[in-house]
Amino acid sequence: MDYCIFPPEEMPEGIIDLPLSKSISNRVLILNALTGNRGRIERTAECDDTAVMLTALSQTSDEVNIGAAGTAMRFLTAYFAMQPGRTVTITGTERMCNRPIALLVDALRQCGASIEYVDKEGYPPLKIHGCRLAGGDITLPASVSSQYVSALLMTAPLMEHGLKLTLTDGIVSLPYIKMTLGLMKEWGVDSDFTDNVITVEPQHYTPVDFKVEADWSAASYWYEIEALSSGDLSLRGLSSNSLQGDSHVADFFTGLGVNSEWDGDVMELMPSPDLTPRITLDMSEQPDLAQTVVVTCAMLGLPFHITGLSTLKIKETDRLTALRDELRKLSFVIDIVDDNALEWEGARCPVDTSHPVVIDTYQDHRMAMAFAPVALYIPGLIIRNADVVTKSYPEYWDHLRSIGFTTKEVDADTLLNNI
Repeated sequence: MDYCIFPPEEMPEGIIDLPLSKSISNRVLILNALTGNRGRIERTAECDDTAVMLTALSQTSDEVNIGAAGTAMRFLTAYFAMQPGRTVTITGTERMCNRPIALLVDALRQCGASIEYVDKEGYPPLKIHGCRLAGGDITLPASVSSQYVSALLMTAPLMEHGLKLTLTDGIVSLPYIKMTLGLMKEWGVDSDFTDNVITVEPQHYTPVDFKVEADWSAASYWYEIEALSSGDLSLRGLSSNSLQGDSHVADFFTGLGVNSEWDGDVMELMPSPDLTPRITLDMSEQPDLAQTVVVTCAMLGLPFHITGLSTLKIKETDRLTALRDELRKLSFVIDIVDDNALEWEGARCPVDTSHPVVIDTYQDHRMAMAFAPVALYIPGLIIRNADVVTKSYPEYWDHLRSIGFTTKEVDADTLLNNI
């Protein structure tokens, strides 16, 4: 399904009830499963990634297909590794089976896990023979994915000797690790994080009742729309004391012309004339916001140098290349620097205006949602495979329409072939 998008005829206006955080949802589902599901989670995110996690934790099949859900692959690998007497083969999409997982598998093996590669060494599918994990002292490079760290930490309290985890090579997405430890604390587990060493002693989780907050990553697209439209938008469901690192989106967008103010449980977005002339950011702790911020900067004509993006190459797609290629369709010449940064100093290139602009999403939900607001500047912009947003934000298109956007289902290839 491809969507042709047209902007509102009037200034965008409305209150958006944001989806619940899938990052928190997926963690609390694992934590609750480790208590024997004796706690009560009021609601979880209604999206593909969380649905996959719910299904995997409830089924008894010896094969689990997690589709394109990277979080589920990492968390469930650790979870199934410590289920004595159960053997599970875990697999996913073609892209998932080409996303590396050797660092996590090696770390779990050091803890006593029995895991085999079914096909290609270092990549899913995995055949996991569950057993009691010994734990102990291990070292893990933390520069690739914080989800490896979180997967180990959530299972650590139930390891025979607990876990002393030394992180090396720099830590990416640190707020997600802190989120995991914070949620473990809610479930009664203590930990110590000193310098680059995390220690979790053997202990038991305590069942709790828990309410999942709204998703700050989803909020970022509304900050983008506000920055590009100076509309009257408010967001409901967010927490002002969030564990989510992406709550820093409010700080990032102060330099992009958006101020935020709480009114009870609603976050009001307000246009501001203050724009930072050149945006310089280290987004190593908030890499999921990179697409939103990069597209916003380009559309506002603000040069930028954004670092801390090394993990973007192993996401749903190579997001560095995807951003560079799709922004070029809009005339922006973006440079990838050392596979860790994106930079734009104002360079533009000619584009063919006789064709509609068609944005490829590469099966990446964040590509679709970050580029859709560009229709405010380029009416008739086409987003390929628009339904990819169901991975994290199924209501995204409905919410866009609720503030005046128009979406028309089209076939991008047919349109292009008929020109």
